[in-house]
Amino acid sequence: MAKTQSSNDKTQVTLKDRLRALRNLPAFFKLVWQSSPKMMLINVILRFLKASLPFLLLYIGKLIIDQVIHLSGGHGSFSQTYLWKLVAIEFALAILSDGLGRAITLMDSLLGDLFSNHTSVKIMEHAATLDLDQFEDAVFYDKLERARQQTLGRTILLSQVMGQVQDLITMGFLAAGLMVFNAWLIVLLVIAILPAFIGESYFNDQTYALTRSQTPQRRELDYLRYIGASDETAKEIKMFSLSGFIVQRFRLLSDKFYTDNKKIAISRSVWGTFFALLGSLGYYAAYVFIIARTVSGALTIGELTFLAGSFRQLRTLLEGILSRFTTVSQGAIFLSDFFEFFEIQPKIHNMRGARPFPNPIRQGFTFENVGFQYLNSDRWANRNLNFTLRPMEKLALVGENGAGKSTLVKLLARLYDPTEGRILLDGYDLKEYELTELRQHIGIIFQDFLRYQMTFSQNIAAGNIDEQGNGELIKASARQSLADELAQKLPGGYDQMLGKRFSEGVELSGGEWQKVAIARAYMRDAQLLILDEPTSALDARAEYQVFERFTELTRGKMAVLISHRFSTVRMADRIVVLDKGEIVEIGSHEELLANGGRYAELFRLQAMGYQ
Repeated sequence: MAKTQSSNDKTQVTLKDRLRALRNLPAFFKLVWQSSPKMMLINVILRFLKASLPFLLLYIGKLIIDQVIHLSGGHGSFSQTYLWKLVAIEFALAILSDGLGRAITLMDSLLGDLFSNHTSVKIMEHAATLDLDQFEDAVFYDKLERARQQTLGRTILLSQVMGQVQDLITMGFLAAGLMVFNAWLIVLLVIAILPAFIGESYFNDQTYALTRSQTPQRRELDYLRYIGASDETAKEIKMFSLSGFIVQRFRLLSDKFYTDNKKIAISRSVWGTFFALLGSLGYYAAYVFIIARTVSGALTIGELTFLAGSFRQLRTLLEGILSRFTTVSQGAIFLSDFFEFFEIQPKIHNMRGARPFPNPIRQGFTFENVGFQYLNSDRWANRNLNFTLRPMEKLALVGENGAGKSTLVKLLARLYDPTEGRILLDGYDLKEYELTELRQHIGIIFQDFLRYQMTFSQNIAAGNIDEQGNGELIKASARQSLADELAQKLPGGYDQMLGKRFSEGVELSGGEWQKVAIARAYMRDAQLLILDEPTSALDARAEYQVFERFTELTRGKMAVLISHRFSTVRMADRIVVLDKGEIVEIGSHEELLANGGRYAELFRLQAMGYQ
């Protein structure tokens, strides 16, 4: 990850970087094509038709003016029919141009929405394949945030690139007309426009560098905006009077962003005005030259209007193309952030010829000198773990906060791979088993389980989402976790929306949410059940009832239970006591009490609290 960090620190962009970034455009348009091939094809055809109209309109205008002058001089009295035909054609082309413009805008908008949806899905699908420890890395989160941003603003890039091609085609038609008259006008035009192009490139580079360097602070800004006005944080914000602190921090960051952006915006505006003046001088030099040739009789009035109009439009188009080049290349550079995210690959994946998960498990899980160290951490979360979880055994993990209990069960579920040592299942390394099957055979409820802002039924079905349509299984799971009694009290029953984020949602207490979460464990016919502090928010009666059912749930299965309550831990066949990530004791409740070690000390301390 160190290499990734250094690449992200680079914020200065050179012309070489811009040209290299254009390589992202083919992959970008491949994604656009995947979003809607039919709409993309229609868009291309419409833009090609639109690109030919400016030349046709100018040329028809030339013919009309020459014809009017011809008729006004008393020549060709019977040629008015031709004149009105030209006017009708020009009118039709003007209507067609307007219609094509609106159709292109509509197509860009619809295609942009489809692209945003398509890429958002791809980001979510790819994120689901990545490792848990990658989500715990700040550099990764910066990449993820920049990739998310690219799903929203790429409608503009699509329009810009397509518009660039459209304008180049239009320029080809107009330039052909000017070349016939005088090729030096094209050279003069390019010389007049180049300063503006260089200026735009410079200020776009500055804007990109600033935006990229601000990514971590902008994430903090979004976080402050969220906690400053959220139902989840409101009680603590009020109770501890944190609003002033949060607002002040928000103002400090947002004012700094404003100051930095303002400085670039003012410089860009001043220099842009100067470069626009140079462009105008070039245009009027050519205009004076064309007028002089017309006065001398070398050109007709119609040719004057055609050439002056062509030169003016060419100037506008060339300015737009050069200016848009910096914006397009800027967008292409931002696309690098998008594609870099998809280059991140998980370290935890299936091996070639992965083993099917054993059903049933015969020998159990064996930890051999297992150690785990979090990314960018000098401290070992777990070290020297040596024990076996046998088939149908109930194992409890005990230890103070930070002892490594939750990390151990994540290793067991292969959410992490050991930094050292190995975990065996029925004699084979856990890495050899098919990953999806492994996790399907493990039911786990984390202490910090998610409270989905979804229906009551969907919250339970999250434990086995493939069975979300199985109403009977959902209700049976709810009955086993005591959540069924709660559903009967809710206005919408199992269809009741939970949480306050959406209309008519109902918020549950901590204990009620925990019953819903425990129901998820009953949704899956898993061989191994892991419950991380499953009853911490329940009262004594509810806890007793839950564990009566838990005994039934784990009959004939392996189970790992993490709990600080020794009344809960006693039900386990064996208890593993962890301290600073290492096993200090292992045995049954009675054996550990008799040993008088760490477990007995913790047990006595908790018992004193009840006296």
